[in-house]
Amino acid sequence: MTAPAPTRYPRPHVALLAALAVFYGVFAVSDRIDPYYLDVLVGVGISITLAVSLNLVNGFTGQFSLGHAGFMAVGAYLSSAVTLFLGPRLLGEEGGSAFGQGALFLAALVTGGLSAAVAGLLVGVPSLRLKGDYLALVTLGFGEIIRVIFMNIEPLGGALGLNGIPAYTNIFWVLAVAAVTIFTVHCLVHSTYGRGFIATQDDEIAAEAIGINTTRYKIVAFVIGAFFAGVAGGLYGHFKQTISPAGFDFNRSIEIVVMVILGGMGNTVGVILAAILLTLLPEVLRSVAEYRMILYSFLLIVLMIARPQGLFNFKYRFGRAKS
Repeated sequence: MTAPAPTRYPRPHVALLAALAVFYGVFAVSDRIDPYYLDVLVGVGISITLAVSLNLVNGFTGQFSLGHAGFMAVGAYLSSAVTLFLGPRLLGEEGGSAFGQGALFLAALVTGGLSAAVAGLLVGVPSLRLKGDYLALVTLGFGEIIRVIFMNIEPLGGALGLNGIPAYTNIFWVLAVAAVTIFTVHCLVHSTYGRGFIATQDDEIAAEAIGINTTRYKIVAFVIGAFFAGVAGGLYGHFKQTISPAGFDFNRSIEIVVMVILGGMGNTVGVILAAILLTLLPEVLRSVAEYRMILYSFLLIVLMIARPQGLFNFKYRFGRAKS
């Protein structure tokens, strides 16, 4: 009997270009979309970027980071500082052209992402030799340190936060960054180099025994995850137009971790769906506002008990489905 032909999936770069084209079409008609739904859709896109980037650390390398909101804060503040303080000098008081604003915003996002990546490197080098609960405590402490630092920097608003941030974020930027994040993580994990992440997650001791430098792989994953968290922070700041240290506290990190755990550790598709679900769920429960958080917490408990392995019980690894 002839074996069935393997299922062919579109090449990642082709899928990325197609997604960007679709997202630009959505942006072209975004003025016809209700502002409320547009706000929710932007929140979904930012959540996907945060969850997928954290999944690279927690899911594919088997670490447990609780400081993702700290990297988000670094990106939000530093990208906002670029557009607020350098923007008027570069674009003039009138704001410049649309191309100039787009170029400035891209530079601000990259600056925020690189700053978060440097922060990830600084916290990752000394702490990623730790494992389990110890690493979780270190990253938790880092996130709180970042929040307190920004709370005491008066040029960036201090405890009151930073206001008047230009509204450069639109639906295309958010969805495009989410697509690039998914593309980068997918290509990285499904590459030859990415086998080091999988080996580190499966059995770190065995991986080290065959010569794999697991610490290096953990640091690389940590830095890349921090970069995209910083970019997501920049998108968040330029959409809300005001940020404060309270918006990047421990609860924010827990929200992102719950998305990863509920979606399934190392399961990109599940994490994306969990990010969508957990962003939409509070909005669905808004009609019962007084009981919203109780119902939200109860549903999370039910989902975690019913599906402890995540929303889906399959993972695609190197083109092979595992149930």
